[in-house]
Amino acid sequence: MTGNGSRRITDVGTLKAFGHPLRMKLYRALYVARTATASQLAEQVDEAVSLVSYHLRKLAEHGLIEAAEPQGSDGRERWWRPASDGVSYRHEDFKDAPEKVAAHTSVTRLLVEQRMELHRAFLDQISAWSAEWTGAAFSGEYATRLTPADVREMEDELDAVVRKFKERGEAATKAGDTEGRENVAVHLYGFPFRV
Repeated sequence: MTGNGSRRITDVGTLKAFGHPLRMKLYRALYVARTATASQLAEQVDEAVSLVSYHLRKLAEHGLIEAAEPQGSDGRERWWRPASDGVSYRHEDFKDAPEKVAAHTSVTRLLVEQRMELHRAFLDQISAWSAEWTGAAFSGEYATRLTPADVREMEDELDAVVRKFKERGEAATKAGDTEGRENVAVHLYGFPFRV
């Protein structure tokens, strides 16, 4: 990866490129794998390699992914990696035009739907997981009265907590400690609502 931090998407072209359903799945799969080929990713998303290659090139055109060092002996296959340690985007960067607001809303809805698909898949396959994993999995909802500044502060603190555990897992994996480790998705949302 060229950068250690998360990339904040601020232009509508990149947001739309990321907001394609297959591209979003490919980005997630690549983010988890850290490096992969189009063939490997095509197998994960059950799509043709040519289609996956096309969409990977589109993600690369917008700087969301980049070429990686080859991991195998087959020099014909192109390897890819995320160009940053994740992506983010905020409404405030797209609020100045109706078409930008629509794009932001559409991409956000798709992202939430794909996150829900991931959680539903876990629930559908829960009996295949060990008691240790089903006991560790969690879901929660909290409602409290906060200011926008409180919410921003909470986001920063939650991000620091998640990054601490992410770094711990990456260091352990790098050291060869992979026993009992699985990919874990953590989805957090903070938004106002009225009852």
